[in-house]
Amino acid sequence: MPLPARTGPVLALVGATLFWAGNYVLGAVAVQDMTPVSLTALRWALAAVPLAVIAQVVERPDWRAVLRTWPRQVVLALLGMVGYALFVYTALQHTSSVNASLVNALNPALIALLGAAVVRRAPSGRAVAGMLVGLVGVLVVLTGGRLGALTSLELNVGDLLMVGAIVVWSVYTIGGRGLAGVPPIASTAVQAAIAAVVMAPFAATGHVHWPSGRDATVALVVIAVLPSVGSYLLWNLALRRVPPAEAGSYLNLITVFTVLISAATGYALGAAQVVGGVLVLGGVLLVRDRAPRAASPTASDPAGRVAGHAGETVRDVRPAGDVPRVPADGRRGD
Repeated sequence: MPLPARTGPVLALVGATLFWAGNYVLGAVAVQDMTPVSLTALRWALAAVPLAVIAQVVERPDWRAVLRTWPRQVVLALLGMVGYALFVYTALQHTSSVNASLVNALNPALIALLGAAVVRRAPSGRAVAGMLVGLVGVLVVLTGGRLGALTSLELNVGDLLMVGAIVVWSVYTIGGRGLAGVPPIASTAVQAAIAAVVMAPFAATGHVHWPSGRDATVALVVIAVLPSVGSYLLWNLALRRVPPAEAGSYLNLITVFTVLISAATGYALGAAQVVGGVLVLGGVLLVRDRAPRAASPTASDPAGRVAGHAGETVRDVRPAGDVPRVPADGRRGD
């Protein structure tokens, strides 16, 4: 499925981030009529088969080789597909989609610093400064601009749950290092299937219900199709033409699109959200060190270092906020 040489990758990256932003807006609608457990279970049950079909068409994977990685796939499914989703959808019961996306915008900085710790490479002063600036931005959002609320713990439960979500996603990202060479859409399909199986006991015991309202039903179906399937396809098609570090810069559009969609539907932005959002995004830009592009792979450094991501490698870079791991070339040969 080739993309137009010039505009195709850009449009694909924009489309992927737009769909992921929709997960926050539509997730907030869905949890008004269904539990986070139901939304998580039904989302991946609906998405697993289309993901597998698309993986077969786009990547032509060696499914036996993919399935041999099942122990790590199970752990990643529990973290990224189940844990992250439950955190986000529970958070959306208590906070706005705008706040959730603003807190989530700190994720790239956290992933970069965790990546630096894993490879035992000290982050630069600029990266540390970016993390601190982003943290201040998140605190502004969490407290509504009243930093004094920290001393009395008057914080929004939903915003705190989003902090938990980005921690879980960061661990999921670092854990994905062990799947280098596994086609990413096929890996996502396997993880979605595992997530559906893990959530099956909840369905069997009556804890999973199809939404009764029309709005929640539409939201569920769209979440299963666009953020869960469409975004993964568009992102990975774009990454065949765009370097991972460059593609990562588009991820800030998730927050931008979430804010724009929310504003278009009547949500009024507060000063604390604007200031906090600017600080968070500014912190992310600081973390992305200015350095030459990643070097070509060598025997001593088979993955190659990614400039602009502290301590990460090409195969380590996973975008934040419900997005897939950057693909390595693991397609089955013909």
